[in-house]
Amino acid sequence: MIDQAEHGGLRRALEIAAHPAVPFGPNPRVGCVLLGPDSRVIAEGYHRGAGTAHAEVDALARAGSADTVGATAIVTLEPCAHTGRTGPCTQALIDAGIRRVVIGRRDPNPVAAGGVEVLRAAGIEVDADVPAELAAEAAALNRGWEHGLWHARPLVTAKLALTLDGRVAAADGSSRWITGSAAREWVHRLRARCDVVLVGAGTARADLPALTARRTDGTLHPRQPLRAVMGLGRVPDLPTPERAVPAVQLRTHDPSEALADLHARGRRHVLLEGGPTLAAVFLTAGLVDELIVHLAPKLLGAGPAAIGSLGIGTIADALALDLVDTTLLTSPDGRTDLQLTLRPPAA
Repeated sequence: MIDQAEHGGLRRALEIAAHPAVPFGPNPRVGCVLLGPDSRVIAEGYHRGAGTAHAEVDALARAGSADTVGATAIVTLEPCAHTGRTGPCTQALIDAGIRRVVIGRRDPNPVAAGGVEVLRAAGIEVDADVPAELAAEAAALNRGWEHGLWHARPLVTAKLALTLDGRVAAADGSSRWITGSAAREWVHRLRARCDVVLVGAGTARADLPALTARRTDGTLHPRQPLRAVMGLGRVPDLPTPERAVPAVQLRTHDPSEALADLHARGRRHVLLEGGPTLAAVFLTAGLVDELIVHLAPKLLGAGPAAIGSLGIGTIADALALDLVDTTLLTSPDGRTDLQLTLRPPAA
């Protein structure tokens, strides 16, 4: 097991790996902290995107004249053992005289994996037995990237805001605001954790949504998702505040084609924020990996339903989901909404 200093080092490595300046995309986010034999921090480093130095190499470079012989390297993801655009991190650690390596998560990529065995063969002590909460954070850090490795498509999270009777708008079409400010702020944080926000052409034409990630003070978050519109026909230009990513139109009605297009663009986590039709299209195709529902304590009695037709005619064929988390979101005015996180049953 890791000691207290290594625990703090891994916590810090996870923080810097998730730095807002690090782009999402086809490469994992990784952080590294180097501890000297006295457990003091020598240097920190993190991966800044495809083609840049990996976290371990970045940290070693930042160590400068500090002696790394006998040091401990704490890394959020198993050091790579292959040569791609950059050399293997395992060799860099060996050459630097690192004595011990702590790993938050083993690398699931078969091309890059094997670092643990290489390090141990070189006489370096490797410890991947980290506390469960840190291991969970290391896994969550690259959830979309890992999903792309196994499925060759982005992870899809669908978000819905609805009333107790399942309405997403009133009979006159008004929908602002179904949920309170706490739920809306949570959605902006979610947008900043995804690299695509996707809506349908109908929503784009009707609402002209900005689809940006904003802080509580209204300013744009440093990390902005790609804004994408799916569907045929003319779509008006979406509002594009300064620093927002220009919107793109995927000219297809097929959700698989849309995800293939986004995957080819290097995008790995898609947030669906369209209307009932878009949600139904992806659910029917079995392409929703996670459903976030914000349930407001309101009743409308009429208005559009949260989900369009799924082609289900009998209760026996209902689409069953696993409820994995419930959270109360309370706004400053005391208004509370219920957040439900649901996922399809594991295969």
